[in-house]
Amino acid sequence: MRIQVTRSGGLLGAERRSVLDTEGRPDAPHIHALAREALGSCNRTPSFGVPDGFHYAISVDERGTGHCAEPQLTDSQRSLISLVLAQGH
Repeated sequence: MRIQVTRSGGLLGAERRSVLDTEGRPDAPHIHALAREALGSCNRTPSFGVPDGFHYAISVDERGTGHCAEPQLTDSQRSLISLVLAQGH
């Protein structure tokens, strides 16, 4: 599974993009479940939270893109976003 997270907004408005490929990872089943839960809570159109907050687009394989924003992130969205931004490339 290939998961891409794009973060935009914030004080500087800079965009950051990271991709995580779960192939061969021992924690892949956990990440797949987290991705399904996170996407299930996303909006299908871009959403905006608070001024200067981050906005996220989450894509899993070619299944479409989900959108979410701070401070309304669910626990699964927050966990998945943190994981992909920290460990992706």
